[in-house]
Amino acid sequence: MLTLAAVAENPLALTRHLELADGPDVVFRPLTHADAERLAAFFEGQSTASRRLSTFGGYDLAFARELCDAIARHDKLRLVLEEVPSGRIVGLLEISLGLHPSDIARYREADVYLGATDCRFGPTLADDYQGKGVGTQVFPLVVDVARRFGKKRMILWGGVLADNPRAIRYYEKHGFQTVGSFTDADGARALDMILDLRPPQGR
Repeated sequence: MLTLAAVAENPLALTRHLELADGPDVVFRPLTHADAERLAAFFEGQSTASRRLSTFGGYDLAFARELCDAIARHDKLRLVLEEVPSGRIVGLLEISLGLHPSDIARYREADVYLGATDCRFGPTLADDYQGKGVGTQVFPLVVDVARRFGKKRMILWGGVLADNPRAIRYYEKHGFQTVGSFTDADGARALDMILDLRPPQGR
């Protein structure tokens, strides 16, 4: 089973090349300490509409450095999509290997009991990469990574806003099921969704 320390030591273990159906090829890889400035450019390029849908603590170089400095120090695995050949970061895919107590409590109210084999997932794409099927192409890689860390189920990091039908359709398309709703810190209604990562049982 993979560990964050092993990934930090050998990012190539999770690095994959993707030929996109619409756009230049991208590399799917772990965030590295050298990515701070490019990650900051990614954050700064997020539109107001995209920022409303994210849960980032900032959109500048200081926050980007904070994420890069946190590599292998906490329970977060951050993966990026890097455009070839420009090197521009066009996506950030976050997997939290631990769960927040508030998530555990909310899901318990829906009779879903979260534990050590569950994880949280949150994707963000650059504005010009949204709505082009990139998320669909990259999601199987995210599932593979979570499984390699021993995870059996995945919930959404911060849920998904109820007034974001495109995201809800995306998650439902990939097998997520809605288990409940809640009001987020900004007073908006959000949905809790969960995905079973275990391969289907053969008959």
